[in-house]
Amino acid sequence: MGLNDSEYQLITELLGRSPSYTELGMFAVMWSEHCGYKYSRPVLARFKKYKEAIEGSGLENAGVVSIGDGFGITMKIESHNHPSYVEPYQGAATGVGGIIRDILTMGARPIALLNSLRFGPLEDGSAPDDVVRKNRYLFEHVVEGIAGYGNCVGVPTVGGEVNFHVNYSGNPLVNAMCVGILRMDEVTTAAASGIGNSVIYLGSSTGRDGIHGATFASESFGEDSDAKRPNVQIGDPFAEKQLIEATLEALATGAVVAIQDMGAAGLTCSTIEMASQGGVGMSVNLDLVPIRESDMTGYEMMLSESQERMLAITKPERAHEVINVFKKWGIHAMVIGEVTSDGIVTVTRSGEVIACVDPTLLTDHCPVYHSEQTVPDYFTKAEHFDPSSLPSVDSHSALLQLLSSPDITSKRYVFQQYDQQVQTQTVQKAGDADAATIFPSGSSKGFSVKVDGNSRWTKQHPRRGGQLAVVEAARNVACTGAKPVAVTDGLNFGNPQQPHVYWQFAQAVEGIAEASEILETPVISGNVSFYNESELGEIPPTPIIGMLGILDAPGDAIGMCPKVGESLVLLSTHNSYSSHVGLGASSFLSVLHGMEDGYPEAPDLEGEKNLCALLHELAKRRIISSAHDVSDGGIAVSLAEMVIASNRGMSVTLKSETQLFAELPGNVIVATTNVDSLTEIASEFNIQSMVIGSVEQMAKLSIEVNQSTISWTSDQLNLAYEGTFERLLNS
Repeated sequence: MGLNDSEYQLITELLGRSPSYTELGMFAVMWSEHCGYKYSRPVLARFKKYKEAIEGSGLENAGVVSIGDGFGITMKIESHNHPSYVEPYQGAATGVGGIIRDILTMGARPIALLNSLRFGPLEDGSAPDDVVRKNRYLFEHVVEGIAGYGNCVGVPTVGGEVNFHVNYSGNPLVNAMCVGILRMDEVTTAAASGIGNSVIYLGSSTGRDGIHGATFASESFGEDSDAKRPNVQIGDPFAEKQLIEATLEALATGAVVAIQDMGAAGLTCSTIEMASQGGVGMSVNLDLVPIRESDMTGYEMMLSESQERMLAITKPERAHEVINVFKKWGIHAMVIGEVTSDGIVTVTRSGEVIACVDPTLLTDHCPVYHSEQTVPDYFTKAEHFDPSSLPSVDSHSALLQLLSSPDITSKRYVFQQYDQQVQTQTVQKAGDADAATIFPSGSSKGFSVKVDGNSRWTKQHPRRGGQLAVVEAARNVACTGAKPVAVTDGLNFGNPQQPHVYWQFAQAVEGIAEASEILETPVISGNVSFYNESELGEIPPTPIIGMLGILDAPGDAIGMCPKVGESLVLLSTHNSYSSHVGLGASSFLSVLHGMEDGYPEAPDLEGEKNLCALLHELAKRRIISSAHDVSDGGIAVSLAEMVIASNRGMSVTLKSETQLFAELPGNVIVATTNVDSLTEIASEFNIQSMVIGSVEQMAKLSIEVNQSTISWTSDQLNLAYEGTFERLLNS
């Protein structure tokens, strides 16, 4: 059950007796790290919005941001890492289904999906043959699971990222993000209320899949991982589509007082949390719950994580309205209990009381642990990295190697499997711009959304890695013309009981909090996933940032494809770079030299805020036609990506060869026909601007450095950039 002796002792003290078997299981899942956040809660208090939520004044499930016209956007990211290793297709699919329901229970219509994926290397020789084969299997089937569920459920998968590292081999990361739209005056609650109100079970039947899924997600992998297969839920996207429509229709009746997804911990989580948040009790008769197998015990029913299920509270006289809506859609809907005044959740099965607990004992009394923090040796050593000691490389072949490396190469193999256009609201999809852009019907406003994170940067310098994840995600949505406004985060780390892991976690959260505060993009929701390790080792620290940006009008949206005759201008913050000159923790260092050393450059947070504001203003005034930020692989990779995306040529002059591949934050390449106006406005925002080249008809890339010109044809760039995954998977 994942409880230790002291936690069991605390349970007996809180109850004043020994728990029943079902009660013990309920405590176990609610006190797991996945549900109880017992190691992460002290650190997460650094986020202002999270602190408000745990103190009772925040929103449940996911935060909401107003975009005007009476509409709001809600978003959240969740991990499904362990299930995706054991059963990649269903693990990934049910991760998508679960995050959709989190958004749905806010009263929002899900309108966009994104994902952030991490796997072990796919190249022959990068790891033992059996490990590489398993990595390829996981990669293929996770992508298929996301596509299979998302495409069928009718929500477009509009963006994401995929990265690779040897330490993900035993523990891939599958983070799913969903965005929804709702009327600001129709935000729902998960807090049960109204003594005598009906408790209604909605959705698919309860089965034995997913039992103890929350505790499974809160422990490390071992040799018995395959034995955990029953912990993985089975998804049904068609049932989810019906559930979405039925739920939104039921909410429109006004009969629903409160509603919550049966996600992690299933019926236990929904009954306990709804009662606790509302300060009420609840009586539940499990004999009324639809089940797939007639011999299921009450323990199994309370802990099952079967998919596509919700719990709702209505007034007794209006319960039939909700039930009729769901039955019209062919979905189970039945009253299984009522809200009580005694403050106790009472669960019966076959006429016997199998659980009788104060819900606040499970939600408010989870023990909190403060782990020791230790700075790892590699971090101290990395400070002394000297890029001048690196052997010289041929810049022409170096760019081609970087473009074909799995972290940088085209992700077309992945995103071509996703339906990006369903609902017909996607304006800019994967590959067209630095972020996806959507204009929901019924609103004059639109939004841009992106997920970002770099574990290489975060491992080498966790605090900077947290900052860089936020500013790059903000930069990406700003490169579409949007104003960054809010963050959801997915925090993936190893075992928090290891002092160096807890230090990585605390430092990364500090970096995220610092950047979010200065950029005025609050963390409105998120997820923590610990114990991401196996016998092959722990994962690199991997914080993922989902960023939301607002667009005032469809004409404000821009992509990354410049036009012939335009000037290319490099916009830069006033950074003071270190002696690592952007090569520390870089793709250049990893791909060309097989090294992970040095620190990533620290971002100028105030400068990044100004840069995002400038990009928003330039797009709004129609002064720039396109923008693309400088990130993995440096300015050479960014220019190559623009050439490939636009099928246009670029002639550029740079100051030094180091600048080609340096990963320097606060840099964006924009295209314009009005350099004078751009320069004037950039200076008002305290941003440097420099004309570095022009856009030409013939599709090729020419870069002059130190009076020497390096050129690549579009065929060379495309050959390197496209088809990497097909080659690796078929090798």
